[in-house]
Amino acid sequence: MKKVTVEELLEKAKLPEKVSSSWHRHYKGKIEVLPKCAIRNLGDFSVWYTPGVAKPCMEIAEDPDKVYDYTNKWNTVAIATDGTRVLGLGDIGPKAALPVMEGKALLFKYLGGVDAFPVVIDEKDPDKFIEIVKAISPSFGGINLEDIAKPKCFYILEKLRKELDIPVWHDDQQGTATATLAGTLGALEVVGKKLSDVKIAVIGVGAANVAGVRLLIKAGADPKKIFIVDSKGLLHPGRKDLEAQKDEDPYKWRYCLETNGEQREGGMAEAIKGTDVLIAASKPGPGVIKKEWIASMNDDAIVFLEANPIPEMWPWEAKEAGARIVGTGRSDFPNQVNNSLVFPAVFRGVFEVRAKTITDEMAIEAAKALVRFAEKKGLHEEYVIPHMDEADVFPEVALAVAKKAIEQGLARLKLSEDEIYEHAKQMIMASERKIRLLMEKSFISEPPNGIELSADFVLE
Repeated sequence: MKKVTVEELLEKAKLPEKVSSSWHRHYKGKIEVLPKCAIRNLGDFSVWYTPGVAKPCMEIAEDPDKVYDYTNKWNTVAIATDGTRVLGLGDIGPKAALPVMEGKALLFKYLGGVDAFPVVIDEKDPDKFIEIVKAISPSFGGINLEDIAKPKCFYILEKLRKELDIPVWHDDQQGTATATLAGTLGALEVVGKKLSDVKIAVIGVGAANVAGVRLLIKAGADPKKIFIVDSKGLLHPGRKDLEAQKDEDPYKWRYCLETNGEQREGGMAEAIKGTDVLIAASKPGPGVIKKEWIASMNDDAIVFLEANPIPEMWPWEAKEAGARIVGTGRSDFPNQVNNSLVFPAVFRGVFEVRAKTITDEMAIEAAKALVRFAEKKGLHEEYVIPHMDEADVFPEVALAVAKKAIEQGLARLKLSEDEIYEHAKQMIMASERKIRLLMEKSFISEPPNGIELSADFVLE
């Protein structure tokens, strides 16, 4: 890996933002629809469209489950958002959210072989939003909720999961939480600590951390050793402001009662002191988290700084303050804790067995599969979680999720491990090969400016 100075690293960190507008303008969108069936001549349309198409239509009318055999429903996801919580940018609206949703669809296809479609909905009322998603759900095999403000994002997820018979997933909650759990488990392996023993500081009580704390506890963390901070300070039973809002936002109040066994009060400094793991998913930095707070952590500290587009502090600052392992949400630093490692493979897995829902247990199995993969490659301080370009990790995660779905009795198809793995691998690898072929044949042009982005560097 190339060694760079801090100044070079700062400039490199800003590069994606500098080229983004010109690249997006060049392609005028990141996805398109292409046929997947043979079209030898116009005569084939008599099968694909009228009159031949009437036959499968009538069969589906008699047996609705045949829609999975005769259409692409089995492999399609709606990426649904109201644009009220886009990345770290806030309520910028559905149109401004569309580039993010297209990017999500691109990742679904490239990393999971899943056909995903942006569905930006101009409706902020949660119940009306739910009705719209339910109304369009017959077209899709799954729903990926994205960039919806809290606390309504929790309500929307819970209600849609109850009322639909297809998987519904909120990636800002479950995806990021699963990636964070995987990073934590991998890092703990490196430093030789157990999840049940460590103290964990959690900065921010947004969608990712609400779900993240839940997954950590289900995976074996002691809730009394978890210290959570929102914008007004540590969560504890004395937070009368949160008790007064417990009907509107029960999630925070529940953590007031379940976590912080030491009854710590104060803010981030008090939450972080004497902990082994720091998980921050709050507001973009740098400067949100101070070096002296990192210095107050226990030996072999693990620090995840997940705010986008800029982490809460620069990773080299955390290292200088004594952290042994540091991860961010960015692809241009080591240990990227990113939901892109999770959601394509999770949906690949549930689609392979036509699972009816996605459970926390499936998410935990996905996290463990990520760690097992990294262990085989060789865990170390700058590799506690697989890289996104390690394509062979995605079929393994898909298999783990599918197996858990079968075990929990939530799968419509009971397939062997070999069948699941081989088909998942085939779907994922085919997407990459198709895109490379389109590039080789110049149907997809090179980006403008001749700039190539890479994460292949370390701090000098």
